[in-house]
Amino acid sequence: MSEANNPIEVTRRTVVETGTTALLLAALPRAALGGSPDIDRSTPAATVELEINSHSYRLELDPRTTLLDALREHLALTGTKKGCDHGQCGACTVLIEGRRINSCLTLAMMHDGQSITTIEGLADSERLHPMQAAFVEHDGFQCGYCTSGQICSAVGMLGEARAGMPSYATADLTNPQPELTDAEIRERMSGNICRCAAYPNIVAAIKQSAGSPS
Repeated sequence: MSEANNPIEVTRRTVVETGTTALLLAALPRAALGGSPDIDRSTPAATVELEINSHSYRLELDPRTTLLDALREHLALTGTKKGCDHGQCGACTVLIEGRRINSCLTLAMMHDGQSITTIEGLADSERLHPMQAAFVEHDGFQCGYCTSGQICSAVGMLGEARAGMPSYATADLTNPQPELTDAEIRERMSGNICRCAAYPNIVAAIKQSAGSPS
């Protein structure tokens, strides 16, 4: 019988040897195999000027840097918390031009020159913001991890309500300023999660602050 008619014998040894050879070849640099070297795909830094808590900061950042990482990693403003990092918990909420936003879902480069307020910028020197004082008075926090996001979100939410913006729970859409019932507050704050379940205290704090000048 000719060699061409002999079946190829595949053994466990040949499988292991073939697989090992393939792995070694894959691990070699392309230049060692006669190909072109790997291309450096690093992204050059870009300049951004951020107005945060009435202070100007000029940063050189990777354009892909989120606002959250710029605050925490480049400016040491760690009051803004990184929770889920997917925009689902609200712990990273800050105010941009007075509007609340999840800082983990936006790039720092998108807010060049805009006014940003974090939890560190709400107080007036040693005087707490009315929302901060209400959270303390009503014990609106336990572990405190979500608190900075809760407070910033609550401040932004009151601004939305005063501007007449309705929510899903608003019963009368013709009312220029919706009444902030418990249901309204819970709906408007639904993007902020408190794993300690201090929601009744948070609602009470917001209702008190709603009647205070900010």
